[in-house]
Order: sequence, then structure tokens, then C-alpha cells
Amino acid sequence: MIAQMRDLVAAALAPTATPDQPGGLSAALYAGRHLEFFSYGLADDATRRSVTPDTLFNLASLRKPFEATLLASGALRGELKLDDPLPKYLPELGGDYIRNVTIGELATHTSGLLLPTDHPPWPNDSYSQAQFVAMLNAFTPSAGVAPGKQRIYSHAGYVLLQLVLERCYRAPIARLIESRVLKPLGMHATSIPERGPDNRAVMDEATMRRVVQGYSDQGSAIGSIGGQQSYFDFPGTGQMFSSARDLATFVAACVDGRTIDPRLREALHMTQREAFHVDQRYEQATFGQGMAWETVHLPGVTIVDKPGGLNNASGYIGLVPAYRIGIVLLANRGDYPREIARYKILPALARLVAHS
Repeated sequence: MIAQMRDLVAAALAPTATPDQPGGLSAALYAGRHLEFFSYGLADDATRRSVTPDTLFNLASLRKPFEATLLASGALRGELKLDDPLPKYLPELGGDYIRNVTIGELATHTSGLLLPTDHPPWPNDSYSQAQFVAMLNAFTPSAGVAPGKQRIYSHAGYVLLQLVLERCYRAPIARLIESRVLKPLGMHATSIPERGPDNRAVMDEATMRRVVQGYSDQGSAIGSIGGQQSYFDFPGTGQMFSSARDLATFVAACVDGRTIDPRLREALHMTQREAFHVDQRYEQATFGQGMAWETVHLPGVTIVDKPGGLNNASGYIGLVPAYRIGIVLLANRGDYPREIARYKILPALARLVAHS
């Protein structure tokens, strides 16, 4: 059956990463404790460097499940509570609305926050931490919006969650995720590097040689290799970098986890649980929201996934926990059609396993 699954994935992915399309694609399939990797195209057109399972990609919002895991781990250890109000950790948050938001609502995108950094037209400026706090204190929601009452995706909410976690543990977010999530899972190629003055990730030369050049969906190079985009001008707000091989380790832990610490396994499972049902339907799908993860209920199968993207990067992690299946897609171009995994590949894999 593994050969059938491999052929199914390859047949679906190949048309999305042909030589006439910009950049490349690195994918990983985890199924039944078996791993398969798929590599297409170029990491850098200028040097004709090919994509491999160890090529490093900008993860964009695929960083969020790692912060959610850190939060869930802390909640399970009793170090914090999901219903703690934000001023418990950030007393400078005294605005009429923000002071009533909880850290759990940040993690599940139910805080109601929707800041200029969350939607177009995108800002031209970046925000210092003091400016970010001032913006949060001045925030007034649209009519009918209240903490915990709706799902509104907010990147700024996760930047705020970063500050809460750093204040709670008195350590930088990169060090917290590395020590509490990445190292215990054996993920050695994943990191949140700091941004240098040139807005590039601070990495050694050997690591930087593994990083992709990002492209638009039309094939134009955007930024430099290792570039980090952020509207926030304070430490820890750049993107995470990882490879399909390293993320396959994360996927395996999320859907299987038999070889990892039971407390970390429970934290990973906790992030995947649906906390809020979204009043939305797309064809035959209904949706929910966990901690960073989205739940997609399709006929006969529930998928837990997280898309991510920038104008020069696209990523996707999709899980089918009931069948211990997971997939990773990393592309160094904007607007890669990652929905193919959610609506085609994962449902087909689940049907294959169910009928085996």
C-alpha cells in the first residue's frame, strides 16, 4: 500500500511543480511509520541548485503550531492557564478591549483582534514593541465582536502570544521553542533566526547555502536568500526556517508520537483539538479551529491542517490523525496551490487506508 500512496502523491504533485513554474517544491509523506520524500524544481534559479528533502524553506505561518505546542505544554505543566487574561503577563495591556482577552483566545484566533498587519492594504511601516502595545491598547472591534465569540485569523495575535510566552518564561521565543519542542523531537534543522540589519536571517554560511531563493507566482525573485519579512521591529518576530525532512519528524510526532515523551505528545494532541466551530461551509466541508491548527470536516474524514504563505513562500502541513497520515508541502513561490493536499491528496490517502 505504501507504493500506492507514494504514486498517488507523486501524481498529484507533479503537475504543480513543472520546469516552467517558478522555484521548486519539497514534500514529505508520513504513513504507517513510513516516510517518503518528493523533490521538484530549483531552490535557486541563478545557481541551478536543486531542491532536496534537506533544503531549508521560510515557513511563514507554519511557525504557529510550534508556538501553540509551547503554550499547550505550559498549560499541561500548570505553568500558565489558557484562560489567563493577557495583563497577567503583560500589565502594560490596559486597553478596554485587550485587557479582557485571554492567551487561549490568542492561540485559537478567537480574540477578535484584527490589526492593520492582518489584512490588506498592507502597512508600509514596521512597529516597535512600544508601538505594537499602543496599537493593542487603542484597539476597538467591529460591532458584535467580543473575545471568544468568533474566529478571526490574526497574525498579530500570535506576535502578541510570543510576547506573553517570553514574559512568562523570561527567555526569547527561539530558545523556548528549541529547548521545549525542537530538541525533544530531534528536529535539528529548524530554527527561528534573528533578523540582521539587512533583513536577512542570521545564519552561518553552511546553513545559508541550504536556504531557498523566494519567487513570486510569476517567477520574479523576491528578496534575498534568507530574507525575513515582518511588520514588527523587535526580536523574535522573523520567520522560522525548516526542511521537509525535519517537518516530517514533527508530523510523525503529531499523528503517532509513540517514541516521544508522553507530556509532549499530549501537548501536540491538545493543540489539534477543535476549540471553536466556524460557521462556514465550503462545498461539502465544514471547519473548526484548534490551537493554530484548523480542522476540516469532509465526508468520511477529518483533516487537521495549517497553511502558511508569503509573497515568495508557500507551506502546508496536513494531518489525518485517525489514520496516522501526514503530509508536508514547502514551496519557494507565492500562491502555490497547497489546497490540493487538503481537498484531494489527504482524502484520497484516507480512503486508500480505510479500504485496505
